[in-house]
Amino acid sequence: MTAAPFGPAFSVHDIPFSTRGSWFGISPVVAEKTIADDLHLVSHQNGMHAVLSLVPLDPTTGDRADTGPHATPSLLSWIGAGGRIDLAYESPDTVRLRGDGLGLHIGAAAATLTPFSGTYFFHDPVADAQVFTSYETGRRYRITVLSGTLADTSGAQALGRSVRGVTIIAGADGVWEVAVEELDTARPPYTSPTTFEEVVTAARRSFAAFVDTVAPWRSPDTPAAELAAYVVWSATVRRRGFVTRSAVLMSKHWMDKVWSWDHCFNALALAPGSPELALDQFSLPFDHQDETGALPDSVTHSEILYNFVKPPIHGWALSHLRRRLPEPLGEAELTEAYDRLARWTDFWLTMRRAPGSALPHYQHGNDSGWDNATTFDPERVIVSADLAAFLVLQLRELAVLADELRLPDDTRKWTRTADATQAALLDELWTGDRFVARSAHSGATWTSSSLLDLMPVVLGEHLPENIGDALAEHIEAHLTAHGLATELPTSPNYLDDGYWRGPIWAPATVLIEDGLRRAGHDRLADEISARFRALCETSGFAENFDALTGAALRDRAYTWTASSYLLLAEAHELRRAEATEAVG
Repeated sequence: MTAAPFGPAFSVHDIPFSTRGSWFGISPVVAEKTIADDLHLVSHQNGMHAVLSLVPLDPTTGDRADTGPHATPSLLSWIGAGGRIDLAYESPDTVRLRGDGLGLHIGAAAATLTPFSGTYFFHDPVADAQVFTSYETGRRYRITVLSGTLADTSGAQALGRSVRGVTIIAGADGVWEVAVEELDTARPPYTSPTTFEEVVTAARRSFAAFVDTVAPWRSPDTPAAELAAYVVWSATVRRRGFVTRSAVLMSKHWMDKVWSWDHCFNALALAPGSPELALDQFSLPFDHQDETGALPDSVTHSEILYNFVKPPIHGWALSHLRRRLPEPLGEAELTEAYDRLARWTDFWLTMRRAPGSALPHYQHGNDSGWDNATTFDPERVIVSADLAAFLVLQLRELAVLADELRLPDDTRKWTRTADATQAALLDELWTGDRFVARSAHSGATWTSSSLLDLMPVVLGEHLPENIGDALAEHIEAHLTAHGLATELPTSPNYLDDGYWRGPIWAPATVLIEDGLRRAGHDRLADEISARFRALCETSGFAENFDALTGAALRDRAYTWTASSYLLLAEAHELRRAEATEAVG
């Protein structure tokens, strides 16, 4: 008997099967928009690479068995008429597989081995194990047979093009079991006193404990909370390479990086129940600040990109993060956060303000996080209202931090700069009805139908009432049955799957919902929250969603979407509890 799984069932075509800390997952998604017939071990060291194919076999004929994958957070199973195969994580780098009535072929996903690519395969006589060594990941994958029979090996020590792999079938007792490890160079032969049932039980308890820490408020009215928690838990990796801390990747599909604004939403969702992990999420990009104070565009295992940046939402995020942490930051932590945030702010004030300009500029849509938003259609190097608004919030948070750290001169400096930046934003970019964008070169201005132009609503309580009201009216025009379309659906530039030219995105939803609520527009904020939560409960946690149909688009296992659901669901539950208490 296999220990009972725990948690929601999900499709591995949408969400990889993995565990907290692991750099690999089990999935048929082997590249962007590429779904294989079989499940693969897909590693995210040195990029996303399908390393091993896992093919269930009919033990009598040796042909591929007709099975369907079934997944819960602690157990992945292939189930067919002839039997089943189960897989569970024993540790972040080791999975156990057990078969009953079915065999399994574990083979190299790459058919060709060259001096610089592919997977070499051999038998290790020291460990008495079969080993695949991958050029792409730079890691080894060791197969140790624990019970059953190694019915076939092929391609051992072969060069060039070859089928490489092993076939495992049952022994006399009708079952088989193997361990698969991802390792660097070598380790002692695999041994474990733990039974397969104990492995599943441990995985179940680990996930259950995580859910209870990050979503103790969940109820029947938040039915997607456990799956959202699984998306975040399973996309978390251990410190490796350039990833200097435990990190929540955006996905264990192809979006397997930490971008320098995505991380803020994961940090906020984790803060009350898992504060150390939350602080790691917030701090990771700051570990790679350059000499000008700029944050990298993205960080992953073997790559840091600096060619673009991301918007300075970090003051907004830190303000919320500090309120959500169960304990206040110590003085050393506060000082480090202040120094890093100050350097990031100085980057925008020095490197991104043209001579004589009071407002900073983006150099490309990628800098804004809204890569191809229509705001950037006339020009790419622009002064935009969202950037100024984010910077104002960051400056105001720096003033608060400086005051707490007893730095009165800094408090005055940041306050003056915040006031001046907000005054310039309203004086230079507000037309009386909406905000405009402006060329950083010619000074020409324009409007668009992008939700990005309305993002200054994040200023919330700092906005003059008439401006907050006007922004709320424009925002409501973007609200479809499923949420906030990033381009007006009536715009000729609207595209169903147009990235930031129409689809619904989680970060825009959270930022705008928060700004509206702080500006006193609770009714609209409530409606936006409710529609986005319902969207996730129906369509999952995709990178983005079709604004008119609600269909999931692009990467289907995106952590900032899951974290945004957790944030909005938690806030909804707390508001409901407060209302119930008030009535009582």
